[in-house]
Amino acid sequence: MKRFQLILLLLTLGGAAFLALLLYPNLSSSENSTNTPISTWEVQWIPVGAPEEALPDIGGEWLSATAEHPFDAIPEGNVGAWIHLTVPPTSNLSKPGLYIERLYAMNVMVYEKGRPVYQVNHNFDFERTLLQLPLDHTEITSDLYLRLTAKERAGISSAVQLGELPENSRQAVRKELPNLLLGGGFVFLSFLMLLCSWYLNRSQRSTALALTLFVMCSGILIMTYSAMPYYYFPELGHVFVFLFDTSIYILFPALLYFVIHIFEGRYPWFKRVFRWLVVYYLISFCIMVLYKIIGTPLYSLYGFLTFWLGAPLIIGQLILVSVLAFRNAMRNPLSRILSLGILSFTLCSVADLSLMYAIDTLRIFSFWKLGIIILIGSLVIILNRRIASDYARLLSYSKELELYNHQLQRTEKMEIISELAASIAHEVRNPLQVTRGFLQLLSGKSVDHDKSYFSLAIQELDRASSIITDFLTFAKPELDTLVELNLQHELAQIETMMTPLILLNNGEMEVHVPEPQIILGNSSKFKQALINIIKNSIEAIQENGHITINAWAEEGIAVIRIVDNGEGMEPEQIAKLGEPYFSTKSKGTGLGLMVTFRIIEVMEGTLEFYSEKGKGTEAIVRFPLVSNPSSKKTSLLPQ
Repeated sequence: MKRFQLILLLLTLGGAAFLALLLYPNLSSSENSTNTPISTWEVQWIPVGAPEEALPDIGGEWLSATAEHPFDAIPEGNVGAWIHLTVPPTSNLSKPGLYIERLYAMNVMVYEKGRPVYQVNHNFDFERTLLQLPLDHTEITSDLYLRLTAKERAGISSAVQLGELPENSRQAVRKELPNLLLGGGFVFLSFLMLLCSWYLNRSQRSTALALTLFVMCSGILIMTYSAMPYYYFPELGHVFVFLFDTSIYILFPALLYFVIHIFEGRYPWFKRVFRWLVVYYLISFCIMVLYKIIGTPLYSLYGFLTFWLGAPLIIGQLILVSVLAFRNAMRNPLSRILSLGILSFTLCSVADLSLMYAIDTLRIFSFWKLGIIILIGSLVIILNRRIASDYARLLSYSKELELYNHQLQRTEKMEIISELAASIAHEVRNPLQVTRGFLQLLSGKSVDHDKSYFSLAIQELDRASSIITDFLTFAKPELDTLVELNLQHELAQIETMMTPLILLNNGEMEVHVPEPQIILGNSSKFKQALINIIKNSIEAIQENGHITINAWAEEGIAVIRIVDNGEGMEPEQIAKLGEPYFSTKSKGTGLGLMVTFRIIEVMEGTLEFYSEKGKGTEAIVRFPLVSNPSSKKTSLLPQ
C-alpha cells in the first residue's frame, strides 16, 4: 500500500510540474511584460453574400465584447465578423506590434485608415490561430478593423496585447513550446517502443503495438492541437488537420484494444463493443477522407460524426474503461497502477468534453494532456516493474538451471559409482579378507619387532574393506523391507550412542523431539545416515562446541534439524557435498556423506545443508510421515 501511495504522489507531482510548465510563460510574461492590454473591442457580424472588398458599416450596430464575453460564435445567416480595435499611441515603443493569443478565423484581413495592411487566408479546417501584427509609430490613438471569416467561430477570445513585437513573438513561442516538446517527446517515445516491439513474441507484440499507437497518436494530437504549427507553416495546414483527425480515430480503438488484452479477456462482451466502435471509427475516417476531397457538401455529415456523435461516444467509451479499470484495481499492484492511469486520463478527458458542452466559450482543451501524462507515466512504471520482475525471474531460472545441472552431474557420477561398486565390491572384498587372515596368521609366528608392520598392514586392509563396504552400501542400501520408525525413539538411541564421542571432543549435544513422529525406513541405515552427519558436526566443532537436534512435523513431513557451531563452510564447498572423494577433512574420502545422501534418497527423503564460514552448519532432513501408523506396520520397497 505504501508503494501505491508513493506512485500516486509521484504522478501527482509530475502532473503539477507539467501544469507549472504550462503556466510559467503566462506568469513570467505577466510579471515582466511591458505590454499594454486592450480589454474591450466591438463586433459587427458579416451577413452572407457581403462583398469581400466591402468595408464595415461604421454607423451600423456594434456589440461590445471582452475576453470573458467574446461573441465569437457566428450566428445563423452570417459568414464572419468585423472587429473594431482602438489602439493607443505607439510612439514610446521601438518596434510596436499587436499580439492576439487566441483568434478564431480561417481568413483574416486587417484594415487601417480604410486600406488593407495584413491578410492571411487558410483553406483548412482549423479556425483557432494567433496574430502578430506590426504597427507604425503614432502619437495618437488609431482604429483597426479586422475582417474575420470562418465556418463556426470568428472573433477574439483572449486579451489583445500592445507592445514590442519581438517580445510578443517570444511570448507566443514560450506559451506553445511546452506543448510541442511534450508531443514530440511522445512521438519519439513511440518510435522507440515500435523498435522494441519487434523483439517480443507474437502474443505480446499486438498489445505493444496498440500501446505504441496510443502514445504516438497522443503526441500527434498534442502537437497539432497547438496553433503554432498552423501559424508558422500554413502550407502544411491540411497535413496537420488530417493528422489530428486520423489520430483521434486511431487513439481510442488502440486504447480499447490495449485495455481488452490487459484485462486478459475477462469481459467477452467488451470485445463486441470494440468491434462496433471500430466500425464506427472506420466509417468516420472514410467520411473524413471524402470531405477532404469533395469539400463543403460533406461538412455537415463530417461535423455530425466527429462532434455531435463522436464526442458522446468517446465520453461513454472512457467512462466504460474507467469502470472496468476501477473493478480490476484491487487484483494486484500492477492493476492498481494501470487503473490509476486510465482513471486519470478518463476523468480529465471527460472533464474537457463536458465543459465543451456546458460552457460554449471554452474551446481550449488542457486537462486531457495531464491525463495522458499520468497514463503514460503509469505505463512506464508498469513496464519498469515488469522488466525488473522478468530480470529476477531470469536470475531465478539461471540458478535453478545451474542447480539442475549440478544435480544431473552428481546423479551421473552416482550411477557410475553404483555400477562399479555393485560389480567389483564383492570380488575385491573377498581377496582382502583372505589376505587379512594370512597376515594375522603370519603375525602370530613373526618376531616381536616385525609384528608392528603386520599390525599396520592389517589396519590398512581394514580401512580398504571399510571403503569397499561404503561403496557396497551406496550401490544397495539394503532397504528391501521398510518398517515404521519412531523418530523420538530412534533419535534417543542416537543420542546415547554419540554422547561419549562428543564429550571426548569437549562438546555437548541436545535432542528435542516433543512428540512421536512415524516414518517408514530401515532403523540401522537411518542411524548410519544421521550418525554420519553428526560425526561431521563433532569433527567441525572446537572447544565449547554445541550440537542441537530438533524434530517436528510440518504439513505431513517429518523435519529433522541438526545445527552445530563449528567451522562452517563456503558456498562452493556446500555445493560439492555428497560428491565422491570430496571432503573438508584432510584424510576424508567423502564416501560417508555420499552414502548418507543415498540412504535418505532411498527412504524418499531429502537432505539440505546451510552453512556460513565461522558460524556453523545446519543440516535439514525431511521424510514423509506415515498417515495411518496403526494400519501400516511394514511395506515392501518396489523392486
